[in-house]
Amino acid sequence: MKTLSISGSARANTGTKDAIKMRKEGNVPCVLYGGKEQLSFLVNEKQFAKLLYTPDAYLVSIDVDGKQAKAIVQDAQFDKISDKILHVDFMEAVPGKYLTVKVPVVTHGSPIGVKKGGKLQTKIRRLTVKGLVDDLPDHITLEVAHLDLGQSVLIKDLKNEKLKFLDPQNAAVITVRITREAEAPAAAATTAATPAAGAAAPAAGAAAAPAAAKKDEKPAAKK
Repeated sequence: MKTLSISGSARANTGTKDAIKMRKEGNVPCVLYGGKEQLSFLVNEKQFAKLLYTPDAYLVSIDVDGKQAKAIVQDAQFDKISDKILHVDFMEAVPGKYLTVKVPVVTHGSPIGVKKGGKLQTKIRRLTVKGLVDDLPDHITLEVAHLDLGQSVLIKDLKNEKLKFLDPQNAAVITVRITREAEAPAAAATTAATPAAGAAAPAAGAAAAPAAAKKDEKPAAKK
């Protein structure tokens, strides 16, 4: 997993009033937990531009007044109106300890169904996985070239010996949706393969005509 570095300073006070003041000054209250001790600190909001406003997953190298730790973003709270960052929780990445993270999905290949007019849709853009910090990937690549119209890749189809996938097993990650463009050729092919009703009637009539003619014939006179 790629690493991103941020630096901050320890919070002297952790009350609500202090947090509001810090936010007005352009800082974000943060907390680091999961290790030997919990640490409350402040980070300038500009440092989160690449960490939070991106689909990528990062291992974060945190420096707080000289104290260093590796962590992942566990949760981030945003203002509902302004969308400004209110608070960020970090989970310390302790060697040998399992972590739960969200990892982005990347597709590879051109699906058969898309070539037929279907549309590739990503239903789950970030997969929830559990694994050791050294085994956590930057992203998870899914092969989709084999997918035909209406077919999907489900969570239960994913295989990785070092990761556990925590999303519902029957949930679709990737699917090829059937579009009107894809339905049109199929409908045309079905119509062409089915004989018209009007064409079948004369054939039946033609077959019956000789039988009717034989019925009306008079037997030949005996000599």
